[in-house]
Amino acid sequence: MSPYKSYQTIENLAQAVGQHVTLRGWVYDRTGKGKLQFIKLRDGSGICQCVVFKPNVAEEVFANAEQLTQESSVAISGTVRAEERAPGGFEIDVTDVKIYSIAKDYPITPKEHGTEFLMEHRHLWLRSSRQHAIMRVRSSVIKAIRDFFDGNGFRLMDSPLLTPNACEGTSTLFETEYFDLGKAYLSQSGQLYAEASAMSLGRVYTFGPTFRAERSKTRRHLTEFWMVEPEMAFFDLNDDMDLAEDMVEYIVQYVLKTCQKELATLGRDVSKLEAVRRPFYRMSYTEAVEWLNKNNVKLNKKQADGTEIQIDFPWGEDFGAPQEEAIMQQFDKPCIIHRYPSEVKAFYMKRDPENTKCALAMDMLAPEGAGEIIGGSQREDDHDLLLERIIHENLPQEAFQWYLDLRKYGSVPHSGFGLGVERTVKWITGAEHIREVIPFPRMIYRIVP
Repeated sequence: MSPYKSYQTIENLAQAVGQHVTLRGWVYDRTGKGKLQFIKLRDGSGICQCVVFKPNVAEEVFANAEQLTQESSVAISGTVRAEERAPGGFEIDVTDVKIYSIAKDYPITPKEHGTEFLMEHRHLWLRSSRQHAIMRVRSSVIKAIRDFFDGNGFRLMDSPLLTPNACEGTSTLFETEYFDLGKAYLSQSGQLYAEASAMSLGRVYTFGPTFRAERSKTRRHLTEFWMVEPEMAFFDLNDDMDLAEDMVEYIVQYVLKTCQKELATLGRDVSKLEAVRRPFYRMSYTEAVEWLNKNNVKLNKKQADGTEIQIDFPWGEDFGAPQEEAIMQQFDKPCIIHRYPSEVKAFYMKRDPENTKCALAMDMLAPEGAGEIIGGSQREDDHDLLLERIIHENLPQEAFQWYLDLRKYGSVPHSGFGLGVERTVKWITGAEHIREVIPFPRMIYRIVP
């Protein structure tokens, strides 16, 4: 048998009651009382209490147990027994303790630390029970996304991270020199290339990191984040919204099914997640503006002299976090806002044939202050109209010629959206700040560790 298959993990101890096993991991905590040593061991899958009783082990084994410190690495052997009072419901009656490494002066201990200290020690902070739980939820969210698309006829297609042009806007690009070919940019989105892939395979999705050079310091912004972007030939805006609802419902219900312990560790109110079932709420942008003004949700407007005044929310202005959070206070599950003003949306979004002032665009807002987790649209499939938008936005036509080709050779109605993984995990876990839900966050003021 391969060595990795013989390794027993803590999360599988229920199948090993009464058996002699060896666990490998790190010391989460250790306490001693006379002839007893209690070692809480973590191995990445869970935490197990290991009990060393001096009369039952060799003198060397007990001595090894006594010198263990937080985050020392060990292999502990013993017999598994059920114990309701123990973390995870099982204990190990220890027969042997093998030391790999003794950790000295571990900087992160149970005492309180400030956020800045924890971020500087992110490589170690990840080992804490809260961060461990969040990362396991993140892993489940990503698996749910892949399972959903793989099970619904989609094919994964990778889009390049280095691109010759902007997708969302030239003001938020990370720029680099690309050999002798001039400027290249870190991708803001895999969407444009996904559209080309969809014209080949019908239904595709891209999944990878994206980059925005925004100078934002909010609880929702990262400069590097992960996004899944499906693109579907022959889908209109309604199909797009239906797919987005199906996917988000699947993700949330999958996490509820597979991450009960993690959500409990985080103190998450799962009843709020249980309510995330289709159909979600929907309202047009115009209806949302009417609701904001009816409920006296004002917009702060800066005047020429620098002072701010509060005004009624004007039609044509894009929503910010205050407006999104106000709208969502009335809802217990996500709401899709659709048909935004065309002037505040990207050049590739198709105009509404019934009202050309609006784009066939949609954003999904999550409840509990989570804000936007999805942005999508029906894409402009008419060559001349798309060219007109490119010229209007002062974008380099030559750089987008390949994109225009998609409208020259077999153009079809098509739609897609992007879901931000970190914003979704932040909502599901109830994390306060987005920096907690990605292993190594990149923000405007942090690029280490």
